[in-house]
Amino acid sequence: MDIVQNAIQAAVSPEAIYFCLAAVGLNLQFGYTGLINFGQTAFLAVGGYAVAVGVLTLEIGLWLSLLMGIAGAVVLAVLLGIPTLRLRADYLAIVTIAAAEIVRLVFGSVPLGEWFGGPFGLNGFADTYAGLNPFTPSSVYDFWFLSFRGNSLWSMLVGWSLVALASLLVWMLVRSPWGRVQKAIREDEDAVRSLGKNVYAYKMQSLIIGGVIGTVGGFMLALNQTSTVPSDFTTETTFLAFTMLILGGAARVMGPVLGAIVFWGFLSLMEGVFDKATSGDDPFLPTWLVDSSQASAFRFMIVGIALMLLMIYRPQGILGDRKEIALDAR
Repeated sequence: MDIVQNAIQAAVSPEAIYFCLAAVGLNLQFGYTGLINFGQTAFLAVGGYAVAVGVLTLEIGLWLSLLMGIAGAVVLAVLLGIPTLRLRADYLAIVTIAAAEIVRLVFGSVPLGEWFGGPFGLNGFADTYAGLNPFTPSSVYDFWFLSFRGNSLWSMLVGWSLVALASLLVWMLVRSPWGRVQKAIREDEDAVRSLGKNVYAYKMQSLIIGGVIGTVGGFMLALNQTSTVPSDFTTETTFLAFTMLILGGAARVMGPVLGAIVFWGFLSLMEGVFDKATSGDDPFLPTWLVDSSQASAFRFMIVGIALMLLMIYRPQGILGDRKEIALDAR
């Protein structure tokens, strides 16, 4: 029962929220427009460091720091989009994955440590956010068989509210004339261009909006952890967000939300199962196969196998449509 309880708590935890917001942004870019952005973690990094630098270094307060982060996301999207969006989709993928690494290395560089804290990052900038918490941080709040501490409950309330607002925004956009053009670009951008639409401008808008949503995920990551370090923003973060998007179903408003909940819950469930199976004097699994020190890594193998089976038997994901992932990559 404890294993299931921990899995459910992990599925709705603040950690799941960061990835969910990143996946919602990717859904607009990849699911609806067909843009392959492998650098979503760069937008999370801009959000996280904007909060930290704005509060600690520039001393402009939390709210102006959030606006600075959004502005930074817009600038980053424009810089990524200008040289790539007129070219094939794979060029954007190459540029974004490289740009994400550049952003991470810049934030973690020693010469810029006075601004960004170097490889150890920044901390102690979330006092204003914590001060808004209506719950007692150290208290435990019970909801049926689930228990959350006050600081986690506050981040969950804020985070899932932001997920709901981001999903509502995507829902409104994709059902507007603007959204119909985006889906047409995904299917055949030459046809859209022949109708007089500025395909380049529409792609840029999608990249910007999706990037800003990802930046909001960076805000939540930094504020919940009360710290931000370069290791939070590796390429793995983007790939996990893509995994959640594909699992839930691309080009479905609730796809990334469901994907994040299922993925994070299943990952936690597997961790609990292998911890139990490899612990104690008489473990269920033989030590020659896997021991307690390998249990955490072993869960990723099981999750990987499950995802491979999903791609074989249901590549469109849980909520998706097979036609939605048949992208024109010209």
